[in-house]
Amino acid sequence: MAQMELKFSRAEFERRLRICAEIMLAENLDLMVLDEIESMLWTSGFGISQTLWRCVVIPRDGDPFLVVRCLDEVPALERTHFSEIIGFRDWDDPISVLGGELRKRKLDTAAVGIEFDSQSMSPRRLEDLRKELPGATFVDLGDRFWRERAVKSGEEIQYHRQAASICDQALAHGVAVVRVGARQRDVVAAASQTFMELGADQGFVGLVTSGVGWGALHGNEHSNPIEPGSIVHIELVPSVNGYSSRIMRSVSVGDPTPRQLDVMSQMIAIQDKQLSEMGPGVEAKVIDALAREPMIKTGLRPRYDNITGYTLGCFPNTTQKVSEFVHNFTPVAEWKLKEGMTLHMYLSAEGLAISESIVVRGGGIERLTQTERKLFVAS
Repeated sequence: MAQMELKFSRAEFERRLRICAEIMLAENLDLMVLDEIESMLWTSGFGISQTLWRCVVIPRDGDPFLVVRCLDEVPALERTHFSEIIGFRDWDDPISVLGGELRKRKLDTAAVGIEFDSQSMSPRRLEDLRKELPGATFVDLGDRFWRERAVKSGEEIQYHRQAASICDQALAHGVAVVRVGARQRDVVAAASQTFMELGADQGFVGLVTSGVGWGALHGNEHSNPIEPGSIVHIELVPSVNGYSSRIMRSVSVGDPTPRQLDVMSQMIAIQDKQLSEMGPGVEAKVIDALAREPMIKTGLRPRYDNITGYTLGCFPNTTQKVSEFVHNFTPVAEWKLKEGMTLHMYLSAEGLAISESIVVRGGGIERLTQTERKLFVAS
């Protein structure tokens, strides 16, 4: 028997299942079939890449269960609080296995909630489900779980806090190796090693680029030596138990120009104002305007096509959604901040960038990342 190693308390998982029950009651559903890895992890404690299809099943009445490969039963037992796991052989059809389990439980004619936008719920798989369960009704849950996960519990915030600490330490190590003639890969290696030493889920660093101008921020990693006068952009995205915090800083290779110092100073002042106005109940577009409008008015950006922040959350290693844009800061964002939301707020101009991971508190915000807010300089 595998030794159970829950990453959250049972009380936390019970809270999440109560939310599931409330959703099912509101939508008049009999059960949920969840196959998006974020939803699987959040509800069950276990999630894995889709080598073969797998899912979490949560009935409105009765105990939830996992459907996974037999090979994954032991790892699932270590991490899930569910008491039942249905294993299937690699040559079995998991959709048919699910259908058999639902028929056994007399749920084959149920109203079933599914996330149609899940990367795992392809049109073909949904059609297979309809054929397997012709008497069932399938209802799109939309982005309901993403919205529910936007407000974090204290246990979740603690994982964000651990990831933020890794951000700060890995950034310091990355900045320390920036120099003329070094490579971007040297910065990546220093940050990645720090990730692994400090307990991050994996060694994937994020974005490390060099150059000048706006295009360099989301540029490609290169092997050519770092040149004098360039800006090294470091964006780190470590996660702990899937929960990511993020930070952006810029490093001037050699003495920065007066303009670069001025741009960074203005951006920091603008973002400081933006962060100071954040708190529960404030509309997202109001916070966005506090950054977007002065960035354009001061000439720091001729136009601002990207968002100024977004919610953080659980980003498992195999997800395609490495940034959560369900709640983001735009000129048309009408959602309101809630206490317990974790956010990545960022600004950029003229090849420079500044960002912080924060959590919304009752009286404002708490900065999770603590690195000094400045333009770093490397020799």
